[in-house]
Amino acid sequence: MTKSSAPGHSAIPVSPSLEGPVTQANIAKRSQPLDRRILWISFLAILLGIASALVAHLLVKLIGLVTNAAFYGQVSSDFVSPAANQLGLWVILVPVTGGLIVGAMAKWGSKAIRGHGIPEAMEQVLRNESRILPRMTWLKPVSSAIVIGTGGPFGAEGPIIATGGALGSLLGQVIHVTANERKALLAAGAAAGMAAIFAAPISALLLAIELLLFERRARTLIPVALAVVTATSVRFALEGSEAVFAMSALAVPGMAAVIACTLLGALLGAVSVGVTRITYGIEDAFEKLPIHWAFWPAIGGLAIGIIGYFEPATLGVGYDNISAILNGTLALNTLVVLCVMKFLSWSVALGSGTSGGTLAPLFMIGGAIGGITGIELAGAFPELGLDPRLAALVGMAALFAGASRAFLTSVVFAFETTQQPHGLLPLLAAAPLLIWCRV
Repeated sequence: MTKSSAPGHSAIPVSPSLEGPVTQANIAKRSQPLDRRILWISFLAILLGIASALVAHLLVKLIGLVTNAAFYGQVSSDFVSPAANQLGLWVILVPVTGGLIVGAMAKWGSKAIRGHGIPEAMEQVLRNESRILPRMTWLKPVSSAIVIGTGGPFGAEGPIIATGGALGSLLGQVIHVTANERKALLAAGAAAGMAAIFAAPISALLLAIELLLFERRARTLIPVALAVVTATSVRFALEGSEAVFAMSALAVPGMAAVIACTLLGALLGAVSVGVTRITYGIEDAFEKLPIHWAFWPAIGGLAIGIIGYFEPATLGVGYDNISAILNGTLALNTLVVLCVMKFLSWSVALGSGTSGGTLAPLFMIGGAIGGITGIELAGAFPELGLDPRLAALVGMAALFAGASRAFLTSVVFAFETTQQPHGLLPLLAAAPLLIWCRV
């Protein structure tokens, strides 16, 4: 038995002839052995996966309940779009009312409900040893359901990520664990929430690595992986295993189409910089208003309502719009209007400090930009063989990646939510220039 294969050695070298140089370079380091403690944390993570998936299911039902009551005057928990409402000018008051309610919840409940979830979870990991206020486990989902249900142009994923993280943090505060174990539980709950909403376990795991854990140790990855697998399984049992954004099959892209997607990544990288600066600028503008911050969400709601009156498709989550964009069923002028109006509604609402997720709006805006670019390129240069639907898929993932800097997550997410393997190569091709432009 060689030294490399002796008990306790960290790993078997890929090539025995490289064992000496690898050892001298101090690359093959002895890893920390896993113990019974990791089994206990993993068990807790599985429970978190179940809880996060159930909360995600309930949040979607609650959004449906508020939407039906606010826009259609009926009692139903079915998930519907507010776009078909017949309220006329009265539609403007619906999101204003939602903003007033959430402003009051933030003032007398917790100011922490403001925002879209992921940055707040990151802040607790980095600055507060992964401790989140226990009341956030119900304040965040309820406030987000009110905002989205009254027409807020947000997604349900951010609140679920925040709620799952709060559940993990609460569990880590009730049960005696170390700060690192509490971080693993927070990340497990947050990732499980994303997996439960989008049926995307691998991208949820990558999101935890890139934005919450900042490491790849087995002691933290194992609980998170078990949580996302559990949450996804519960989602499949409750809602089925179909792709969230189902697309008709994409053809294998040629070299010219891949190059076009690479350039599209550069475009979306520049756009993501502009989007970030504009949203921060709007937040700064709200800070200068001579009124209490609790009224800001109502002002954001006024913008939502006015824009929603002229373009009802901007109201609510808009998952159906994302699917339409990815399937190429929207005309060019419709894409342009939807892209511009959704961005205006979302950026003002986000700057007002209301509660809701940003992933769905970014997917819609990025997908629309990609679809617009794809249609123009396909018309002007048909020899590229660029499918506008592929361009929309790349645009969706690229804007998400540029805004969040979670590049691997965005690539895998686009694949998992559409189940289109032929989109992987263009998605990866778009990443290098996207990263370069974003940096």
